[in-house]
Amino acid sequence: MSPDSWILTEPYAGLQAQALGLAEAAGLRPTTIDLNPRPPLAWLPPAMWPAPLRVGGLATRPEGLLFTAGGSGAAVGAALRRRGRRVVQVQNPRMDIRKFDLVVANAHDQLVGPNVIVVRHALHRARPEVLAAARQVWAPRFAKVQRPLVAVLIGGSNGRFRLGLPEAEDLGLKLSEMAVHDKAGIVLTASRRTAPEVRESLSARVKSLGGWVWDGQGDNPYFGMLACADAIVVTIDSISMISEAIATGVPVMLADLPGNSRRNRLFLKELLDVDRVRHFVGRMDWWPVTPMDDTPRAGMEVRRWLGL
Repeated sequence: MSPDSWILTEPYAGLQAQALGLAEAAGLRPTTIDLNPRPPLAWLPPAMWPAPLRVGGLATRPEGLLFTAGGSGAAVGAALRRRGRRVVQVQNPRMDIRKFDLVVANAHDQLVGPNVIVVRHALHRARPEVLAAARQVWAPRFAKVQRPLVAVLIGGSNGRFRLGLPEAEDLGLKLSEMAVHDKAGIVLTASRRTAPEVRESLSARVKSLGGWVWDGQGDNPYFGMLACADAIVVTIDSISMISEAIATGVPVMLADLPGNSRRNRLFLKELLDVDRVRHFVGRMDWWPVTPMDDTPRAGMEVRRWLGL
């Protein structure tokens, strides 16, 4: 029987998906607890919190194995580990790694230590069996869209990259060029960070090309898009979306944006060096690829290290 397990993070979809992906890869079905730091704790870096367990009232719970993610999760997890809990931290905790049983960090974090598991990309839930199930549901819904089918994954401005209306219009022109010259069909989804004007501009463009755009209503098509795509275009701002895209067996093209990030640069350099991704220039680009997914290995390492 699997031990009780919990995920402690702030309620950000990307963070929770990483922790849940790792837990599921370890064969666990955790319960998620949202951390919502309020002032004055919210005004301080999590590593400086004087009383982390005040976040969410966690002084006496939860029991069992904890998966924490991000800075807030790390602060709470370190405090709970001092009370005897076992804690697996996802992402660089930005504090002493000895405060955790395990830390699962990305290679671009350049974090090393005897209790550190290094993965090449963000952890995620896009496992083969998940994509196979999504394909059964979404393939009929995308049947009227022209093939080859290109899934377009849109992020948003995040303080390091800019995705405003000018960038959306430029990307829209490139998608048009691909649709016209390469006879490609497009299915597109935006993220929570996508600005309304960006969403509207790209939606109008894709629909004018005979493509399909998720309007945010009904079932989320994200895994279905990954599963059914013949190729993927993803904006360069999101390490999480790129990580999910490269777990598939299709070419992944990066839509460049103004801005810079050291972490993104290091992450993408490795993918570009092994030819797993290429830059999107407005045309289909076909080349042989192999799925890249370290999440199953990380899950097995968690089980081995913790004796599960």
